[in-house]
Parts: sequence; structure tokens; C-alpha cells
Amino acid sequence: MLNWAELTKELGATYARAKRRFPNLRDQDMDSVWNNRERFEAYLAERHHLTVNEAHEEVEDFLFTERLNHELAHAALAK
Repeated sequence: MLNWAELTKELGATYARAKRRFPNLRDQDMDSVWNNRERFEAYLAERHHLTVNEAHEEVEDFLFTERLNHELAHAALAK
């Protein structure tokens, strides 16, 4: 599974997908929360009316999905 550091390396592409999944994210807040997973999860909980545990599970799910996308992209390049 991708970890948070790998996910946040490419803010532009990853953030665009995160914004589609979590539409209440605000661009101006990302500099202060994006590089710290716990801070991002707390922010996500607040912006989407979730508990911190629910936000954590959403982030886990997002990481899993991103890993699958990453693997598919690499498999397509290998062909």
C-alpha cells in the first residue's frame, strides 16, 4: 500500500483526485495540512462532518485506491 509520504510527493495530481473524493477540501488549507497525515485527517473530519476515526478510515481507503491506480499505471507501462 502507498504510504502517506509517497502519496503526498506529487501534490498536484494526488490533490486533484483527493478533491474529487472529498469535495469540501479548500485549496488554501492544503499547505498547512497536506504533509501531515494526522493533521489532514483532523481537517478532513472537520470539513466533512466525520469523526476522526471515520476520517482515518477514509484516508486508508483513499490510499488503497491510489495504490491500485499506481499499480495499474505501472502495469500498463510495462506492456
